[in-house]
Amino acid sequence: MVQLSRICFRKYGNFVDNLRLYVRGGGGGMGLPRLGGIGGNGGDVWVVATKNMALKRIKDKYPHKRFVGGPGANSSVRALKGERGTDKEVLAPVGITVTTDDGKIVGDLNNEGDRLKVAKGGPGGSFRSAFEPSKGQTKHIRLDLKLIADLGLVGFPNAGKSSLLTAMSNATPQIADYAFTTLKPEIGKLMYEDYKQISVADLPGLIEGAHINKGMGHKFLKHVERTKQLLFVVDVCGFQLASKTEFRTPFEAVQLLTKELELYKEELVSKPALLVVNKMDLPDAEDNLAELKEQLQNPDEFSHLLPDNMIPKSCITFRHIVPVSASTGFGVDRLKRCIRESLDEDAAMATKDIHQDRLQALRHHSHVHL
Repeated sequence: MVQLSRICFRKYGNFVDNLRLYVRGGGGGMGLPRLGGIGGNGGDVWVVATKNMALKRIKDKYPHKRFVGGPGANSSVRALKGERGTDKEVLAPVGITVTTDDGKIVGDLNNEGDRLKVAKGGPGGSFRSAFEPSKGQTKHIRLDLKLIADLGLVGFPNAGKSSLLTAMSNATPQIADYAFTTLKPEIGKLMYEDYKQISVADLPGLIEGAHINKGMGHKFLKHVERTKQLLFVVDVCGFQLASKTEFRTPFEAVQLLTKELELYKEELVSKPALLVVNKMDLPDAEDNLAELKEQLQNPDEFSHLLPDNMIPKSCITFRHIVPVSASTGFGVDRLKRCIRESLDEDAAMATKDIHQDRLQALRHHSHVHL
């Protein structure tokens, strides 16, 4: 199996599509028994859907992943009713599901500005509680980016994405309808002998300048976030969009696709990716493929072929480079094996991470109670 050596020294796969957070409502304030004063309630914790947000940003900004509401003020002679604690907001991306640690759904955030209360502040001390305040709610929650498919096909028009999807899935792709999207991606299912199914989203073709919203570009890029891995598709003979636009070699196409993803949201480039070199039935395909592989192994030596503003900051390390011909079926089975291998590898890593997370929480817990 052709597996490229790491082209760039970068960690791939650090795109974050789920996050576990500790949330705690603020504690209530003390009541004042001799004057009947009521303590302020503690602040709540909310998750708020925010434009242009990524889960990775929350993880980087709050490494401890702890969000606590402000405490309610104590009742005093000057202010018999204690002031309420301030609420804490967790700014999260649009299109996430919030669940409890055991998988129960708390709610969905499908639109910008949607809010979910995830931990309630404790009530302040009052006559009913003998003026003793209560603590706020404490829990672990998970933020899950809603995925539309395991893989997203990324390519310029005419790279042969839909014919590839049809060749791989032996079926007419279904048009999927999602609450948080406006564009309807086509979803194809890859079936395996052990009945495993892998879903692949064919998103409308990307056009140079998509990040500045030419055509469907922006909506397309929004969908790319919602797939676990990327499947780049390029035409082995290069492509020309229209007679007025420049001809692009397969290497240039890969670089431009990378640049588009990077300009939209840098985190996307760190998703695990495979490269499909399509149309291998065309003349000169073998020579073009050999040239492309050489260029991808030393991208810096060939970046002068592109205008400065089109050179990506970082190159994608493809886990596999697979030559195929969607029209003859050449290479399609091998591609399906590579896809399965790549997804299985990630699933194993994710399970390991969850165990680590829980172990750490247990250690922290026992440490606190010692």
